[in-house]
Amino acid sequence: MSKIVDLTRTLENRPDDFPAMFKPLERILFPKINYIDHAAGATIMMQIFNCQKTDLPKESGWAEEDLTISSHLGTHVDAPWHYGPIDDTTKYPFIDQVPLENLYLKGCVLDFTNLSGTGSLITVDMLQEKLDEIGLTHLNEPMAILLNTGSSEIPVVDFKHHNYPGLDKDSADYLVKTGFTIIGTDATGIDRPFLHMANDFHKTNDKRHIWGAHFALQGKDVYILQQLTNLKALPVKNFKLACFPLKLKQASSAPARIVAFLD
Repeated sequence: MSKIVDLTRTLENRPDDFPAMFKPLERILFPKINYIDHAAGATIMMQIFNCQKTDLPKESGWAEEDLTISSHLGTHVDAPWHYGPIDDTTKYPFIDQVPLENLYLKGCVLDFTNLSGTGSLITVDMLQEKLDEIGLTHLNEPMAILLNTGSSEIPVVDFKHHNYPGLDKDSADYLVKTGFTIIGTDATGIDRPFLHMANDFHKTNDKRHIWGAHFALQGKDVYILQQLTNLKALPVKNFKLACFPLKLKQASSAPARIVAFLD
């Protein structure tokens, strides 16, 4: 029997000490959860059934929650539609159109925890060296590559959590050419933080610094996983990854319960 490793972030309301400077990221990090307890559930049930509270077991009703979420909330899968349009005739899939068999495949993990909290670029040379070490520079079948940046080990209220290392256009292109069809990370995004990308763009006026890793995937059937967790529990390779998102019609992304199966 396979061991199942959960790679999905637990979703909870925003903590009170979440830094104000990261407020723009709040909607993709935290849902808004309104908890309806058994007492409130009893009131709802009394209205539906036209009954008294004493008619309910222990004078209590059901519990439920109201959620307000972004399609890119927490651990999620990005569909090719997210990366931008190609032309007027070429249509790349929304998240509800992605074949599920494309989201169940073998995976590997590369360790970049030495770059944790630095905002550094993960270069082609870095990727190639680590893939050489595990014998995956040439793939015989589609695979997922997961980048362990150490971000998921840092509290979300800590600045270092949001200063994660990431890819650029060249490193994303390299992974696609190698044959990876899923690129995942435990960081908020596969690109470096927006502040670093913006600074590099304004220093060089080079448009390649604008969301380079995502834009590199335009026109390709490659999927992105972001805000993974527990990657340290995985071997470097020889596991199966399942990442099945909510079926949101014509959406660019959806939250997912992502797990790995270890033989």
